Amino acid sequence: MPETGILKRSLAELIGTFALVFIGTGAAVITLLLAAGQANKGGFNIGIGYGGLGDWLAIGLAFGFIIMCMIYVFGHISGTHINPAVTIALWATKRFPTSDVIPYILAQLTGATLGSLCLLAILGTRAATIGGLGATAPFEGVTYAQAILSEGIATFLLMLTIMGVAVDRRAPGQFAGFAIGMVVAVDIIVTGNITGSSLNPARTFGPYLVDTLFGGPNLWNFFPIYIIGPILGAVVAAFLYDYVADLKEVE
Repeated sequence: MPETGILKRSLAELIGTFALVFIGTGAAVITLLLAAGQANKGGFNIGIGYGGLGDWLAIGLAFGFIIMCMIYVFGHISGTHINPAVTIALWATKRFPTSDVIPYILAQLTGATLGSLCLLAILGTRAATIGGLGATAPFEGVTYAQAILSEGIATFLLMLTIMGVAVDRRAPGQFAGFAIGMVVAVDIIVTGNITGSSLNPARTFGPYLVDTLFGGPNLWNFFPIYIIGPILGAVVAAFLYDYVADLKEVE
């Protein structure tokens, strides 16, 4: 079979990231809209709180299941990175061509933005003004450095799983989607109430951009958290797995 061209692979990345944002952040938006008019239960910085660990479980599973599905749909076409941090980590370990990095990242950012725009089109501006389009930001009492560390560790675990179940050819590949989806889910359950648990610069970029355009919160001062933490965590995980598993020797 000939290799799929960059245009089609980028389109797969766009669709996959669109689905991630539409379903995953959509769960967060719906949670906040349901909480509207109730007492602030979670201290979220746009004024309406999540109800507790149960909300994060639901949001985490929404993200986890849609990522699992997109891996099974597009994994054999584009690899289903749907995350600039994953693309950069694979490039850093020489598993991804330099010429494809920018097209992939642009596709991921575009897909994330379209996902947020579609949520807004369906739910109206309240998706931005009340739900913040599921935008991520550190919660009260979490410092900038703590937020970067949290995002870095959570993305480290994600990338470590990707390396172990998808990149390493010794792994049973049919379980890759499930394992990767579930590590995202548990990351969100634990770190959601710390940073919003992005793990993905594109996932944060889409809601930020559409919030800015349609009256949602302006959170761009936090964006470096969701670039630095995920990219560092993913790159460290990729190199560490290579070392621990002697993966270069296997390849």
